Amino acid sequence: MLQADSYQEWREAALAHDERSGKANWRRRDQSSAYDYVSIRSRLDRLRSLRARHDYPGLLFTLNEGIHGNVGGMGRSELYQVARSGTKQVIEDYVEEIVDSLQLLATVDDSEIGEEERLDFFRRANHCFGRSALMMSGSGMLLYFHVGVVKALLEQNLLPDILSGSSGGSFVGSMLATHSRDELQKMFDPTYLVSQIEMEKQRLSVLHRIRPQILQVHEIQGIVERLVPDMTFQEAFAKTGIHMNISIAPAETHQTSRLLNATTTPNVLIRQSIMASAAVPGVYPPVTLMARDKYGDKKEYLPSRKWVDGAVSDDLPAKRLARLYGVNHYIVSQTNPHIIPFVRDSGRRNTRIDVVKTAATRTAREWLNASAEIMQKPLQKRPALNQLTNTILAIVNQDYVGDINIIPPFRFFNPSRILAHLTEEEIFNLIKTGERSTWPKLEMIRIQTRIGRTLQSLCHDLGIVE
Repeated sequence: MLQADSYQEWREAALAHDERSGKANWRRRDQSSAYDYVSIRSRLDRLRSLRARHDYPGLLFTLNEGIHGNVGGMGRSELYQVARSGTKQVIEDYVEEIVDSLQLLATVDDSEIGEEERLDFFRRANHCFGRSALMMSGSGMLLYFHVGVVKALLEQNLLPDILSGSSGGSFVGSMLATHSRDELQKMFDPTYLVSQIEMEKQRLSVLHRIRPQILQVHEIQGIVERLVPDMTFQEAFAKTGIHMNISIAPAETHQTSRLLNATTTPNVLIRQSIMASAAVPGVYPPVTLMARDKYGDKKEYLPSRKWVDGAVSDDLPAKRLARLYGVNHYIVSQTNPHIIPFVRDSGRRNTRIDVVKTAATRTAREWLNASAEIMQKPLQKRPALNQLTNTILAIVNQDYVGDINIIPPFRFFNPSRILAHLTEEEIFNLIKTGERSTWPKLEMIRIQTRIGRTLQSLCHDLGIVE
């Protein structure tokens, strides 16, 4: 598996590993204390029987009892950490049986199930099941890890149509949201991507003979303008159907963070949104957003306000995505440099050390919040210190993991390289690392999103708009 150059090679090696280690037998056995295997097997047999007898009303009634991704605990991450190539076969069979049943009910003759009843069922099922989203953290130059993650998901047709990103994650997500599926094959080709970045570096090299260690604002802007079209969020959604969300934080006190997208800020331009989300406080200046009015002219959006790095206050905007789109399943690509040393893959089994670390982290968080509350009045006399304290609290109080977490294998990254010029070799290595880190998660993503993706597709075919 370590020597694999593609997911196909990795998958073949994973299957061989499961056979040799005995984990393939574990997959074939229903029994496990981690989930209600009796209930899953019973429902699977019932659906198969109804479909074999062409009992469409009975099939509809059974599915109406509830379709969700954690029936009997089948969505628990522990079930995906034993074998390398997947989970219990009965779970995979159950998911496929539901998919087959849904596809059958969508096409069955109206004499069997009325059109109105069918549309009502699919509308409710799609709404109740929920949706999946990919959230990409703030990252600096580790954004190329996100590129590898996205590349792996695209190749397997597993990329959700709801995305969020802050800082470097906003740049990668915006590339996805502003290019068609055919264009993305070229955009996420590492060779093409690196060549475009190198061309921009050469164009800007005339501005200074000695290149500074840290990327300058005009360099970041040049790369963004080269790879992201000049579009508003609404224009991007109309082109690709991807819901792109960019997190930004206020530069001033007494303001709240924002989530920019085609619903809340349809006329805001994506390029300036990326620059705002990438404006690391103390390193890059805050940014004023730009929007396009009804005449097509560019104007300042909220001209009295400036914005900075969205990772400061809302790195992974899970609650807002849930409210906007009904998202209840989160895939996270986490590369935030001050977070990755402390995050743990949620799929690992809890050990005593993990429990102690979790308890210590929660205790430290509560003490920090309590101390800040006590010092609130004295801090108000020092605005700069008060703003710094609020920023630290915003970072500490966030959640940085989701249901499926894709995390780099390295725990520490040289801080001096976070905003530095990377070599071609470093960029290629980060992209490949993102791919390799995603491969072990692909089956979990495929299985846990299979029903949701099917419902979305069928509702689209049936003309049901959520």
